Amino acid sequence: MAAYVEVKSLSKTYPNGTRALRDVSFSMDHGEFAVIVGKSGAGKSTLLRCMNSLTEPSGGGVEVDGRSVTGLSGRALRSARKEMGFVFQQFNLVKRISALNNVLCGMLSEMPTMRSVFRRFTDEERLHALDCLDKVGLADRAHQRADTLSGGQQQRVAIARALAQGPKVVLADEPVASLDPESARTVMDALRYLATEEGMAVFCNLHQVNLAGRYADRILGMRDGELVLDRRSGRLERDEVRAVYGAEMQEAFA
Repeated sequence: MAAYVEVKSLSKTYPNGTRALRDVSFSMDHGEFAVIVGKSGAGKSTLLRCMNSLTEPSGGGVEVDGRSVTGLSGRALRSARKEMGFVFQQFNLVKRISALNNVLCGMLSEMPTMRSVFRRFTDEERLHALDCLDKVGLADRAHQRADTLSGGQQQRVAIARALAQGPKVVLADEPVASLDPESARTVMDALRYLATEEGMAVFCNLHQVNLAGRYADRILGMRDGELVLDRRSGRLERDEVRAVYGAEMQEAFA
């Protein structure tokens, strides 16, 4: 039986000649949580952006549930992105509105035009948004303005917003990079929940191999645009860390 997510020989070369991805291939099943580690510039963010077609790859492709999500446009692209929720490092919330309304904003692209323009949500949609907040442990903060929440809470609202779209795959690009250790733990717990309890395939970019070992089912290591490590979770050996980080191994434990 084919894996749910298939990344096949994915490559990306920018117009200036920079090769950000070099023939990257791997597969993932439902309910797996993969952490992608590597130093800055290794290609981690480009990989996720190519998977979601935020960046068009130069070669190769991505399939989800047997359907190609590469090279699409228009309605087909919007449909594919709906199944692949994206969580950014910078939370991208509307700060002056509530956590609940931020989550509801994640549904706007699927709503009829007039309801979308005036942000008229049904009771069913509001209950769905509340349920998404509950799944990341923030139901009690639903009516609190986003700019009064902590960094970790804002990132969990961003996860709930992605969840509200009904994705089957979640891509999280350095979601804890700017957070303190305790806030980082709550965000990683929320992402782990999506894999374990919701059955989603979750991909998360991190610098810290310690967090990867604690949360991931799979650890993928990127270096200079290449996939140099693919293993089950657990404590990485020094030679594995060196294969990913080279002489800058201390960056892995920052």
